[in-house]
Amino acid sequence: MSVHCLTGRMLEVSRLATVGEIMSGVAHELNQPLTAIANFAQACIRLLAIPQADIAEVNDALHEISAQALRAGEIIRRIRELARPDLDARSHCDPAAIVEELRELILAELRGAGIVVQWSCPPGLPQVFVDRIQIQHALLNLVSNAGDSVSRLPSSERKVDIGVRALEDLAFVEFFVCDNGTGVDAEVESRLGEPFFTTKQTGTGLGLAIVNTIAKIHEGNSHYQPNQPNGACFVLRIPSANPLTGELT
Repeated sequence: MSVHCLTGRMLEVSRLATVGEIMSGVAHELNQPLTAIANFAQACIRLLAIPQADIAEVNDALHEISAQALRAGEIIRRIRELARPDLDARSHCDPAAIVEELRELILAELRGAGIVVQWSCPPGLPQVFVDRIQIQHALLNLVSNAGDSVSRLPSSERKVDIGVRALEDLAFVEFFVCDNGTGVDAEVESRLGEPFFTTKQTGTGLGLAIVNTIAKIHEGNSHYQPNQPNGACFVLRIPSANPLTGELT
């Protein structure tokens, strides 16, 4: 089997594993709109049973049902997109949109653990020529690591920053995930991204290795830097692309 095929298989298995890891948080998140839908539907039944029902109240309840159903549907759509096998399907993408599309899934995974998430997705960034799903896969791996890191803190102190920015010369775009956890020990830092190396009791040691692979596939790189005043920051750097020619700038 060729190196390209092996890489594709590895990414596919890892992507499905990533989806599986966030499903518990997603299940909890989906339960909220589904419970709301059931409650508002029951309210409509009660209201309509009244001889002179307040149609305005019924209408409000129906609008809430619609909004909650759309919310649940969006979560499910994102899961299906992440799980579908579509290797190296590159296109010109708005990097901020790549991050924003993950908002519901990330909140579903982190909110239940009491983690405060801050977003930085400014408009007007240079486009990138990428496989959007692979980049999102890498970001979810980094978010999962950040969530594990801050889980050791009191629930009121847990914070994760997620976003994207352009370097000054606009030649590269950086996706980043930072946390205020315990950071990375010096002896561990030299082995970050090494396949099968992990500090987690149940970890596979493939999360950062997959991020590195995705970065290299896109002619970019990934790196770690300490967060200030404490914690860790992981960066996925991808070349900007010319949206007219598809050539890297």
